[in-house]
Amino acid sequence: MKMRPAMKFLLPVILALAVAFLAGCTTTPPVDWNTRIGNYTYAQAVTELGPPARQARLNNDFGADQTIGSSYNNQMLQLTFDTDSTLAAWSKNY
Repeated sequence: MKMRPAMKFLLPVILALAVAFLAGCTTTPPVDWNTRIGNYTYAQAVTELGPPARQARLNNDFGADQTIGSSYNNQMLQLTFDTDSTLAAWSKNY
């Protein structure tokens, strides 16, 4: 059985679209913040997450406390950086 010229073109296109659709449905794994403590910098956080919604200087040994997120659903990621601008602690409420 011979394949029509239109089918020779259409079949690879349909397969490529199906593969692209399935690949687009994968989700990225959640961030393991514990492995980033001591290695993740403030500059990396701003590059990856954008500027902080709120920022405060702490009175103890740590440098800055950065809260990433908005008031929508009150979901917040709180990153605390030491005086060397590396991640010292984190917490989230979502």
